Amino acid sequence: MMGETIAAIATGMGDSGIGIIRISGDTALQIVDQIFQPVNKKKTILNMDSYTAAYGKIIYEDEIYDEAVALVMRAPKTYTTEDVVELDCHGGITVLKRVLDLVIRLGARPAEPGEFTKRAFLGGRIDMSQAESVMDLIHAKNDMAAKSSLIQLRGELKTVITDLRDTLLYNIAYIESALDDPENYSLDNFPQQLHTTVDNMLITVNHLLSTSENGRIIKEGIRTVIAGRPNAGKSSVLNMLLGEERAIVTEVAGTTRDTLEELVNIDGITLNIVDTAGIHDTEDIVEKIGVTKAMTTISDADLILYIVDGTCALNDDDYRIMDALQGKKVITLINKNDQNLVVDKLGITSKLETKILEISAKEGTGKEQLHDLLKSMFFNQELTYNDELYITNLRHKSLLYDTRESLNKVLESIDMGMGEDFFTIDLMSAYTSLGKIIGEELEDDLVNKIFAEFCMGK
Repeated sequence: MMGETIAAIATGMGDSGIGIIRISGDTALQIVDQIFQPVNKKKTILNMDSYTAAYGKIIYEDEIYDEAVALVMRAPKTYTTEDVVELDCHGGITVLKRVLDLVIRLGARPAEPGEFTKRAFLGGRIDMSQAESVMDLIHAKNDMAAKSSLIQLRGELKTVITDLRDTLLYNIAYIESALDDPENYSLDNFPQQLHTTVDNMLITVNHLLSTSENGRIIKEGIRTVIAGRPNAGKSSVLNMLLGEERAIVTEVAGTTRDTLEELVNIDGITLNIVDTAGIHDTEDIVEKIGVTKAMTTISDADLILYIVDGTCALNDDDYRIMDALQGKKVITLINKNDQNLVVDKLGITSKLETKILEISAKEGTGKEQLHDLLKSMFFNQELTYNDELYITNLRHKSLLYDTRESLNKVLESIDMGMGEDFFTIDLMSAYTSLGKIIGEELEDDLVNKIFAEFCMGK
């Protein structure tokens, strides 16, 4: 409940130089005033101005718990819109837990996951899309994901959604007014005007939906599958990208029997890399399972790194793999260029639309060229990102689909010459769907579920 004083450790649980305990609520100042003694005797927590700090000791019943800095932030201009105090203590689990236990003993309660941000939402400081962007920012895997989260945190999605809802509400209100008071509100030519309005709204909604795939890539990373026949050097390529010996590499074909997944960050681009079993005809039951899993993984990939043994001619397994890669974004890596290359490149490009690089995973050559190629694909529209607003949240994407469906039903009603009262049903449905994105139409259970996924202390 708003008003109840809550407290939590707001920094990571581990040894560090500083650890922060955050306290928010009606009695936050009074609780901290009982345990914090500023070095400056003229200061107390209760007489400090908002956004000022004091250095002192945390002491209670003559026992010193820590030396700390207390930062006082007074309502309503705080993150939670309540009185907030943050205690910057020495880092370390034991010290922080002792101070937190003391704060709770004096009247605070442990904060639930995401409760500080939930209070910011309930206090009207941020909308739900901004609240969700806070969590996305915390979990951002690369610079681009962080920038995208910050754009939403600034409220740009809220602005677009609010404008759409204002337009919907105006038209709903106008229809209802005209039906109740036809002498003062005319519906002559209104369906045609509404058709144009809804068409323009659909342009905006469709544009937002068109960003969702790139939004997923920005947020989650590029699903990248390393594929090829056995002993082509797939695991060696994974190790080269990781810069460590993560996968087992031997001269024996078929070492990898299952998928192996790792995250790689290349100059701000996150690759979710999956190393797969070598694809080939085999009677071995375990290898068959690995091959089947590899083929399934390929179908879900954003990008394929197709590894070819450059010292061997293409065979039936290679052609089977290339058949499976049709329609995918593919980079072909001709491996083992430290040896004599005999593979037919034209045989690859005639069968598969792909970019080709020669590398030696064993020697680490070609790594920089691969990095450059990945970056050029990402920034040159094959895999795109810029500073525009992206839809990165699946909940938002689903609600935008619902909005589009409702708006299309409005157009159908207009085209069928139905009465204006039919328009309001679907206009209101679109209004409600958009409201759920920014949290104005959400039920309490869903609100609680969303914030329960947040980390403690945020």
